[in-house]
Amino acid sequence: MSDLEKAARDAVEAADNTELTRQIAAVLAAQQILARQQPQAPACQHQHRQGRSASEWLGIGAAVCVGGVGLAFASIAIAIGALSVAVLALVVRSMWADVQKKGRR
Repeated sequence: MSDLEKAARDAVEAADNTELTRQIAAVLAAQQILARQQPQAPACQHQHRQGRSASEWLGIGAAVCVGGVGLAFASIAIAIGALSVAVLALVVRSMWADVQKKGRR
């Protein structure tokens, strides 16, 4: 892989990471705004709530997004690795065939 291809791949990965960082920052900002808007319950009362709050769902959504991007990068890495192994096997097979032909002469 040439230096230009490596640089291009690194630039694309950096852009993806920058966009992901912006999305996480936006989710965190939304959580802070929601936390400020929710009234605080008096300390003497016990409050039992059902379900999850909006900020919890935003946190879960952000975690799923980050996990999905990580899984996508892992899948790409596995595919590139498998392709590299296949190409290597073909090259070694071709070299072995050439060695065998020269030995028969």
